[in-house]
Amino acid sequence: MFFFIVVFLFLKNSFLFCQLSDPTFFWRIKDKENYIGDKETDCLFSIFTKNGYVKNDYYSWNLDKQVTPKTILFISSVYFAIQEVNKNVHILPNISLQVKIECNLMLDHVKGGLSLKRKEIVPNYYCKNQRRYLIVLTGPLWMTSYKFGPILYFSRTPEIYCGYFHFLSDQEQFPHLYQMTPKDTSLSLAMVSLVVHFRWTWVGVIITDDDHGIEFLSELRTGVERSTVCLAFVTIITYKRLSYIKMIHKYYQQIIMSSAKVVIVYGDKESPVQFNFIIWKLKNIQRLWVSVSQFDMITMIGDFMLNSLHGTLIFSHHQSEMSGFKQFIQTVHPSNYSNDMSFAKLWWTYFKSSLPPPNCKTLKKCPAETLFKWFFVPPLGMSMSETCYNLYNSVYAVAHSLHEMVLRHVDTCSENNGKFLHYNSWKVFSFLKNIKFVNPAGDLVNMEQNRKLDTEYDIFYIIDILKHYGLKVKIGRFSGHFPNGQQLFMSNEMIEWATDIKEMLPSVCSMPCRPGLRKYFNEEKAVCCFDCYSCPENEISNMTDMDQCVKCPEDEYANTDQTRCLKKLVTFLDFEEPLGMALAGLALCFSALTAVVLCVFLKHRDTPIVKANNETLSYVLLISLIFCFICSLLYIGHLSMVTCILQQTTFAIVFTVAASTVLAKTITVILAFKITVPGRRLRWLLLSGAPNYIIPICTLIQMILCGIWLGTSPPFVDADLHMVHGHIIIVCNKGSVTAFLCVLGYMGSLALASFTVAFLARNLPDTFNEAKLLTFSMLVFCSVWITFLPVYYSTKGKAMVAVEVFCILSSSAGILLCIFLPKCYIILLRPKINSFNEFRKIHAKAININ
Repeated sequence: MFFFIVVFLFLKNSFLFCQLSDPTFFWRIKDKENYIGDKETDCLFSIFTKNGYVKNDYYSWNLDKQVTPKTILFISSVYFAIQEVNKNVHILPNISLQVKIECNLMLDHVKGGLSLKRKEIVPNYYCKNQRRYLIVLTGPLWMTSYKFGPILYFSRTPEIYCGYFHFLSDQEQFPHLYQMTPKDTSLSLAMVSLVVHFRWTWVGVIITDDDHGIEFLSELRTGVERSTVCLAFVTIITYKRLSYIKMIHKYYQQIIMSSAKVVIVYGDKESPVQFNFIIWKLKNIQRLWVSVSQFDMITMIGDFMLNSLHGTLIFSHHQSEMSGFKQFIQTVHPSNYSNDMSFAKLWWTYFKSSLPPPNCKTLKKCPAETLFKWFFVPPLGMSMSETCYNLYNSVYAVAHSLHEMVLRHVDTCSENNGKFLHYNSWKVFSFLKNIKFVNPAGDLVNMEQNRKLDTEYDIFYIIDILKHYGLKVKIGRFSGHFPNGQQLFMSNEMIEWATDIKEMLPSVCSMPCRPGLRKYFNEEKAVCCFDCYSCPENEISNMTDMDQCVKCPEDEYANTDQTRCLKKLVTFLDFEEPLGMALAGLALCFSALTAVVLCVFLKHRDTPIVKANNETLSYVLLISLIFCFICSLLYIGHLSMVTCILQQTTFAIVFTVAASTVLAKTITVILAFKITVPGRRLRWLLLSGAPNYIIPICTLIQMILCGIWLGTSPPFVDADLHMVHGHIIIVCNKGSVTAFLCVLGYMGSLALASFTVAFLARNLPDTFNEAKLLTFSMLVFCSVWITFLPVYYSTKGKAMVAVEVFCILSSSAGILLCIFLPKCYIILLRPKINSFNEFRKIHAKAININ
């Protein structure tokens, strides 16, 4: 049997998701004319037994004063349970349970009376015809059990407390009492799970200064610390009347000064918390309250206890729906019970509504007329509260305990006037503490006091929709039996329908750090309070509220928002792009132009202007310039190991040839004009062609330097990952920097020497000589390369390559144009000047002047 029960409960929980998808609404109707509100009054339900089946009209109850609608609902749930038990042939056949009800006992006690001091419960004394009670059900106020419990104990009558949990389960202090309500062992965990679900990180807490509140706060602190949730404030409301009256304003300031939009409220409904909220209502504190079902009530001023525009979230112990309770309530008639019993009064409590109107997508968008029509659509089903459910189960527990005792023949009953059956109450009580049964709703009821409880909670959202009407909507459930280890299930559809928003009111100390930012914590603030800072360069954060940024791999870079890493683009100076095409075009054009000049010189090689200043050196210089222009093409396009080696060595050697040729031409000019007198000792230098040896000697030295460079650490293809953001630059790494500087320094020294010699020869006669032309060409050459250095190192990426190519082209073009453009002008446009007769005249005049 027990195995069947366990399997049944497991299957029942397996269909939870289907059950939660069904709409569950409860109307909340306020009676503005009733000052009492729906306050729960204390009652004693004294159960006794009779022979045979007893109809409802034999029930009796004593109500000296008006009771609240919720109290009437308690009474109805007890009558309903007793009626079911008495009609059930499988439980207590031929035995009926009866109940005597007395309410407002605490009110009598406060006024000085004590309604329980009657002769029928004088300790150890009973008259022959006196009624003896089997057991007494008390609730919902724990103070009733605490005050009157000892009197019941003296009369040897056990007690079941059916109200909200209180520390009444101490067997040494309360041996006569059984507490029906389970301890809220999972309430703090359930609330923390809800807070985490809605991503609230900054919540306030209001508790009472008692054992309940302190224990709850301790468990709550443990839960929030594990979930990175912070308590914005903790308000502990004292029980001392003078103290909490003085502290009301301080408590109020603590709430409104906090930025927390969500506040957890926990405590006894009869505690000073209730009085504080009644006072605070006038100040209209707007927070989203999270509390327990004790505070789900209407106050004496006709408003809901935890009233807010943002609504209220209530945790209530899970209970199944009693299918027959609705029909029972609808058959209630005053003549069956009492003149105070009225179905109309029960309208002030909770009624299960029908399906929502089809034309209302959300609650807030429902017109008032539609809401009223919806409200008055019959039938409306009554729903049991927690206390009602506990009273209902208590009646069944008594019935099952008595039934078990009768089956075992533990005690023989005695009759009183043939009507009342008297059993040993304490033996029934001993059976009750260990009994297990499944109630008509299908819930397993385990009465073992020391069992470990996994409390399940239904989560309701309560909101005012009209002035005197509210709606209570079931939006979720918390249980340890959910599949896949999930403990909290929330219906997003129900939340959106009830609130008209997809997300609940945010409650955070700091706004979340968007992707691209990281959290920065201040030691003086709580861990939930932080600032947001941008991620460092090339680091990203792709989620909200990241503590640390993640560095991108070497071949990737962070986008502008620093939310993701992108692949770097591989770039180089390509022939297909405009800049590469332009530089390549210039190189080819200047190469062609140099070749044309060379052809012109070859065609007019017999003219004086070509023969002047060493014809061979002019040919060598023109050929070297052609190679200078062409070597610039090695810097454009996709690089390889071969092109890297060629571009550096070719550039160094051909420019060395060009610079040394200019030096040789300059020395030739000097020798031609300085060694003009026959018989001079240095005349043989000019006649022997000694200046021509400068070229191979200088070139050989450069080639040796290049050979050392290539032998030690040659250039190679390299990828620069950090030069330009978002790009991988393909460059030629120079290899040995020392060797590169030596090659470059040697070439620069040679160019500087050529410029110096040409500058010294600038004042020589300029008829068909190149002194001034060589000086100006080397000035352009040196100026270009001196300017190149700062520009080159101030640019990045392929712009550096473009600058280097441009300097090669401009320096080569400077030599070509400065030296050979004037000569081509004379050869092509002034042929008369380019004759030997004219040359002799000009030369003779130059000698005389000299």
